[in-house]
Amino acid sequence: MTEKEKMLAGLVYNATDESLRRELNAMKVMCQRYNALPATDLPARNALLRQMLGQAYDDTFINQPFYCDYGRHIRVGRRFFANFSLTVLDEACVTIGDDCFIGPNVSIYTACHSTDPEERNGRQEWAQPVTIGNSVWIGGSVTILPGVTIGDGCTIGAGSVVVHDIPPYTITAGNPARVVKSAPHRQS
Repeated sequence: MTEKEKMLAGLVYNATDESLRRELNAMKVMCQRYNALPATDLPARNALLRQMLGQAYDDTFINQPFYCDYGRHIRVGRRFFANFSLTVLDEACVTIGDDCFIGPNVSIYTACHSTDPEERNGRQEWAQPVTIGNSVWIGGSVTILPGVTIGDGCTIGAGSVVVHDIPPYTITAGNPARVVKSAPHRQS
């Protein structure tokens, strides 16, 4: 297996692999291009987002600046909105449903590192996917850690650190984030 195949399979891989570094650097250049576009040039911004991301639509909107590692591992649903300074470390897949709103300064991480310093210094890491359901609101300065699934209809309070799965239709807040109550929802 290549290092990329290992990375996407959730296996330990060498993060200093040259082909991975080339991909990371190419996406850094695309992020720089995106962030340098005039804020008012929505067609150009959307066109570049659709090149960068694994899935995006004509109604995808991400305020600048936006940062990601690979881009192609990020799939957003219809009517996706993210405010300023979204950071997505997409070593594994990040899947976000329809009608999701993300506040400013949100970070989504899939990359995992050993707590053992010697292992960590060897640049060996692994990744776990993040999945966010439909109709989710993520408040400002939220951090979502690797392997988390957030169910449909959730609200994540500002400043929360999401370390575990969040059940659908709940309101969650804190560090670590905990369910504080059920969210209202209508059956279709």
